[in-house]
Amino acid sequence: MTHSLARSLVLAGASGLFLPLSFPNYDLGLMAWIALVPLHWALDGKSKQQAFWIGWLCGTIAFTGMMAWVVTAMTTYGKVPLVISYGIMLLLTAYLGLYVGLYSAGAVWCRTLIPRYGLFAVPCLWVSLELIRTYALSGMPWGLLGYSQYRTIEVIQIADHMGVYGVSFLIVLVNVALAELLSWLMPLLRGFRPAKLPWELVAMTALLVVLSWEYGTRTLSGAPFSDIPRSSISVGVVQPNVDQAVKWDTAYREETLARFDRLTGQLGRATDLVIWPEAATPFVFEHEPVYQLQLIALANRAQAPILFGSPAVRYYPDRHPYLLNSAYLLAPDGQLLGRYDKHHLVPFGEYIPLKSSLLFFLDKLVEGIGDFEAGPGPTILTVTPQPQAAAAGTSGSSPRPVKFGVAICYEVIFPDLVRQFAANGAEFLVTITNDAWFGRSAAPSQHFAMVVFRSVENHLAFARAANTGISGFIDPFGRIVEATPIFTEQTARGTMQVWRPHTFYSRHGDVFAYGCVIICLLLVLFSYFRTKGPEPDTVAATPV
Repeated sequence: MTHSLARSLVLAGASGLFLPLSFPNYDLGLMAWIALVPLHWALDGKSKQQAFWIGWLCGTIAFTGMMAWVVTAMTTYGKVPLVISYGIMLLLTAYLGLYVGLYSAGAVWCRTLIPRYGLFAVPCLWVSLELIRTYALSGMPWGLLGYSQYRTIEVIQIADHMGVYGVSFLIVLVNVALAELLSWLMPLLRGFRPAKLPWELVAMTALLVVLSWEYGTRTLSGAPFSDIPRSSISVGVVQPNVDQAVKWDTAYREETLARFDRLTGQLGRATDLVIWPEAATPFVFEHEPVYQLQLIALANRAQAPILFGSPAVRYYPDRHPYLLNSAYLLAPDGQLLGRYDKHHLVPFGEYIPLKSSLLFFLDKLVEGIGDFEAGPGPTILTVTPQPQAAAAGTSGSSPRPVKFGVAICYEVIFPDLVRQFAANGAEFLVTITNDAWFGRSAAPSQHFAMVVFRSVENHLAFARAANTGISGFIDPFGRIVEATPIFTEQTARGTMQVWRPHTFYSRHGDVFAYGCVIICLLLVLFSYFRTKGPEPDTVAATPV
């Protein structure tokens, strides 16, 4: 191994170690702004092929550090042997590492294609690959770079136009500019004459960072939304901390319902909506009349509608049954006010892709109660606040119904999916989940951090109810109002802002990300026509 290659591998490994530190549970968000600098130094003087393998190593290390919780889910709840669990995790992280490999090869290609200005397109390449990762093979947008900044509220407000991808773009641009600036400074410090300062890249980066910060500060002041009517609703979330090992054990049904009853009672009667977690009922709600009555009585005592998760059973035309992962809204009088069926399922967790043909020999990696089918799509639910909780109305007026959307567990990591609830008229958002599968890993915190961005993208408040945590509330600008510890039994109540701001992102979606894809495609076309060139003229030889 040459000294140059060894140096590159060490630098790539350093970036691979720095990236996980940017995310929960480490929460060193500032690290993200320099994490890719060593990788870019590692690519100096390398071919596209070499760059790909260097980047793949970096990405595999990074995602392994970020997603070690996969092993916990498989060994503890899927009963998969430890060695096999590590093997499956490495297959997953090696796959995700391919995107960093493609980015690295693309960065070298951009520099070669347009020597001084090609690096301006490198952040577009990163965003394009994040967008592809969001949808390819059912989608796995876990650990998008922008999520590392979920606590840097001023910076992430640009997500209301560009989504989380806009924050990723800015972070990569800063990394590229720093790598170039430091590479320019190093010869100067050693007494050599450096190459020409990449002032265009540095100036553009500084300008975009300042503009993003200024936009965030102005947005947080509320000035752009001062003319939008707003009210509020009182919401309570229940975190029962039911052990996953006994969740579906019929012997624990009464104990589980008693726990929900007791915790719901702690919220008091001034609550407009009570939220329980995903699959909260230890039974199929529609098929258990006795337990249905218990639930109705519980809602009646709470004097508030209860949103709870429960499987629903439906039938194919041949009468073969299948399951839906559903959220029910139950009124205090027993009326069912609505139901939402999860429509983006977890591959290998809730269903097996291609099970009827290619993967017929596989079973789900986590134990549950069966395979699920996807629901029809985003459904808006409606709740009417109690009169005393109605805000911003005239004295004695009846409170108006309030619309909201529910994302179940895994769905909340998909920006466009959540956006569709906002586009359909939701005035606040809810997510219910069961993060018990993750154990005491970083995954619950990483999962919660993504909800911050869904709030900012649509400027809608979010309530989150999780079986074992993290539960809590996030305001329309991504500020965490309350977040419970994991694996505790408790409740939380908050007053959530209700409005319809209709951000650019909620109206138009991932326009920015697709714009980055178009820029990359234009560069490919430019490269194609540039290398093709004009064909040489041929002159026929004539005999003398």
